[in-house]
Amino acid sequence: MNAEETDISRSRPSALAPFRHRIFRAVWIASLGSNFGGLIQSVGAAWLMTSIGGSADLVAMVQASTTLPVMLFSLTAGAIADNSDRRKLMLASQLFLLGVSIALTIFSYLGLVTPWLLLAFTFLVGCGTAFNGPAWQSLVGEMVPRDDLPAAIALNSMGFNIARSVGPAIGGVIVAAAGAFAAFAVNAVSYIGLIAVLAGWHPPTPQRTLPPESLGAAMAAGIRYVAMSPHIGSVLIRGGVFGLAAISVQALMPLIARDLIRGGPLTYGLLLGAFGAGAVAGAAVSARLRLALSMEALVRIAFLIFAVGAAVAGLSPNLGLTMAAMAGAGASWVLALSSFNATVQLSSPRWVVGRALALYQMSTFGGMALGSWIWGALAENFGTANSLLIAASALVAGAALGLKFALPELKSLNLDPLDRWTEPEIALRILPRSGPIVITIEWIIREDDIRRFLAVMAERKRIRRRDGARHWTLLRDLENPSIWVERYHSPTWLDYVRQNQRMTQADAVVGERLRELHQGPERPRVRRMIERQTGGVPPESLHRQPTTY
Repeated sequence: MNAEETDISRSRPSALAPFRHRIFRAVWIASLGSNFGGLIQSVGAAWLMTSIGGSADLVAMVQASTTLPVMLFSLTAGAIADNSDRRKLMLASQLFLLGVSIALTIFSYLGLVTPWLLLAFTFLVGCGTAFNGPAWQSLVGEMVPRDDLPAAIALNSMGFNIARSVGPAIGGVIVAAAGAFAAFAVNAVSYIGLIAVLAGWHPPTPQRTLPPESLGAAMAAGIRYVAMSPHIGSVLIRGGVFGLAAISVQALMPLIARDLIRGGPLTYGLLLGAFGAGAVAGAAVSARLRLALSMEALVRIAFLIFAVGAAVAGLSPNLGLTMAAMAGAGASWVLALSSFNATVQLSSPRWVVGRALALYQMSTFGGMALGSWIWGALAENFGTANSLLIAASALVAGAALGLKFALPELKSLNLDPLDRWTEPEIALRILPRSGPIVITIEWIIREDDIRRFLAVMAERKRIRRRDGARHWTLLRDLENPSIWVERYHSPTWLDYVRQNQRMTQADAVVGERLRELHQGPERPRVRRMIERQTGGVPPESLHRQPTTY
């Protein structure tokens, strides 16, 4: 293990340590209230769809319409979060959600809600959630130090699932007593506390030495970073499969309550409450389980326990037994998703963490959205019970997928910026947008070290391309075989500067290994060149600095 790495599974930080930080504590409490409101609203929306004559596939589409926007807009939201004030983005998202909830309350009170209008409102709620998610999750890293980040992630999961354990039951009581509009009204009120906390928090704004990336470039950089990070890629695959299969239970839960147990909205609320109580228990024991099990073993067990829960829910007509199955599924839900989330956050530097989380959300919530539609359609055509049994089989297959896409052990790399690189002095006056820039680095390597050199260069290539380098190649001199040339392009000088400022402490290890293999009397020779077409006068030559060029 490198000195820059710390095995989280062997450390024992206090689970409540993040509460020492006032802003995290305040946002956590306010988010807890907002989570209560959101879950109460979910009960109201699902049961309203059931009450106004929605078919099984439309009932399941309530869940899909909430999760689909997360798949569609999370990357855009992550790019905005990484290049703007995350607090302001989160505040704007909360204000938007407040407005949508007020409108839904009014329409519901007036009896104007139709199945498709309800889906439109829940889609808008999903849009607000999509833009709120990356900002909120990446803001945690600004509220607590990195050492407290895993505990803060677990506490966030704990807070949501505390609300899940009680909120749905409360929602069922509210819907049964006063109707769905009352649940929507409670949700609208629940946003006020979090809005007030965010409006009153004024964190120091980090000084930006470079202009923000354009939205398209930022999104492309996020995709490139994740595509060139194998550990995050494994999380995306497993998260997508888990979301696809596991959402079956939540999407079909109103039908489980109504058709399999022969209950009403209170029964539905009790089932959701059991799911949430199990999730709280899962969050409470997650740290202890990670000490005893590998990350992959923990996630496989979560897949299998959830499969058992789905199968029992499909076969049992007994409320108590189904609630027990829901508790097991809830524990598995939080163990799997919190493991995925922590792995992504601890594998991403601050400059791209919002986009990495967004892509993780797109994969997982995209699976949930697709799964909600699939399980609803299957329930409509083959029955709720059969749909749940098929979902259980898919979860077993998801556990087996770990044989090929195993999750890495949860480690905390030192992803702080290296801050060693300074912009070099150049003889030509060029603009930040000037380019393309071609960089060559000359290495002198002994014959006996070539195998090791090529192995380290493979990792160097991945890091360069991940951070934005293009057309990376490695060349060997035919006349002097000990000379190797690393060559790559950057679209503009600004891109070159940005790429070097993305280097982290963990990435520096690769550079140190290469320098140990370099045999020249001086450091490797670096040349920075600008590519120019023939037949014209380069514009920068009109502004030469006479003393240097």
